[in-house]
Amino acid sequence: MPGRFFDEWQVGQRLTHQPGRTVTETDNLLFSAMTHNMQPLHLDAEAAKASEFGRILVNSCFTFSLAVGLSIADTTLGTLIANLGFDKVTTPKPTFLGDTLTCHSEVVETRPSKSRPGAGIVVFRHQLTNQRGEVVLEMERSVLMKGRG
Repeated sequence: MPGRFFDEWQVGQRLTHQPGRTVTETDNLLFSAMTHNMQPLHLDAEAAKASEFGRILVNSCFTFSLAVGLSIADTTLGTLIANLGFDKVTTPKPTFLGDTLTCHSEVVETRPSKSRPGAGIVVFRHQLTNQRGEVVLEMERSVLMKGRG
């Protein structure tokens, strides 16, 4: 399903993106290694076991990236000019190996671009929930999008 053009978005629109994604140990290990994040809570089962969480935590930067990735097909696939920024990123609950995450998006702002005629800015609030319905990540993403015309 291709993304929508700027003109097709309205404040208040909500989407639940499918499919969700189950986070694996390989996801967490590879992402942490590729980004040089050597935090023992992400990589060392014994250190993680001794923490207050009692098990490995998924790298929150992976969780952040997954939220963006899960939302692309329904929002900006083929219509994005550029990501302009990410704001208000919070991780109210941890993500653990084996959690299945679903991304939900809401349009919180739209406005025509002042510098690019025919294009516009859309601000999405993305939220990831786990299989228990707990919010594990929230953020706002501002994008510059093509207009239909």
